[in-house]
Amino acid sequence: MSTAGGRSEQTGISPDVTARSAHDVAGRGVRVQDLNAYYGSFHSIKGIDIDFPPNRVTALIGPSGSGKSTVIRCINRMHEEIPGARAEGSVMLDELDVYGRGVDITSVRRLIGMVFQKPNPFPTMSVFDNVAAGLRLTGARRDDLRERVHSALRAVGLWDEVKDRLNGPGVGLSGGQQQRLCIARTVAVEPEVILMDEPCSALDPVATLKIEELIDELKERYTIAIVTHNMQQAARVADTTAFMLDGELIEHAPTNDVFTNPRDERTERYVTGKFG
Repeated sequence: MSTAGGRSEQTGISPDVTARSAHDVAGRGVRVQDLNAYYGSFHSIKGIDIDFPPNRVTALIGPSGSGKSTVIRCINRMHEEIPGARAEGSVMLDELDVYGRGVDITSVRRLIGMVFQKPNPFPTMSVFDNVAAGLRLTGARRDDLRERVHSALRAVGLWDEVKDRLNGPGVGLSGGQQQRLCIARTVAVEPEVILMDEPCSALDPVATLKIEELIDELKERYTIAIVTHNMQQAARVADTTAFMLDGELIEHAPTNDVFTNPRDERTERYVTGKFG
């Protein structure tokens, strides 16, 4: 058992865990065991176990307040950034105990990137510098910077749309472009896992479709977890779907099974719109 306070005996992130060669296209799986999360005295997540298989998309669905976003924020230790919040349990990225003692949080968040609900490009930065920001923090060589920024923009299907305005402001892009820019910023540092917290909720249907198509492409290289209130979206993009309710994991199964043959009556009621 490990906690945000760090009771694990692990003393750091070893090179064999963090290193990812240019030819390594496989994401790494995440295993969450006995996860409990709190906001002050409020017990938000109640002892859940869930696996996020490598190179698959896992959707978390459930009503507002069910704990979906808290779960993914615990995976890369964003949860503890909230005053009074804490997490207990085990989050493993292959051999790496994310909550292990001595583990560098910045390195964890490079390995496990996050895309937020609303596009959040850095307002004072150009398109280029928005993507380069994370690379600079990780100490990327200047000689490599240009190539890696361009590669990230191509990876998210944005290069042709912005190649002539790389020095223009990131906030000058459309909402959908801004969200893809934020995804480019995430993939530029070559994470293993990408967490997405309702990445399409602020976008129009055309931009949403582009993000969904991008998710399908990105899973070839990354393990993806997506929180969504849109059950049609979960059905379109996810390989497996987890239904949460009141901080508990009710059901986690292949997406088609969750929507057509759920095992739990509460899942059936939710996916058929009887509550939520």
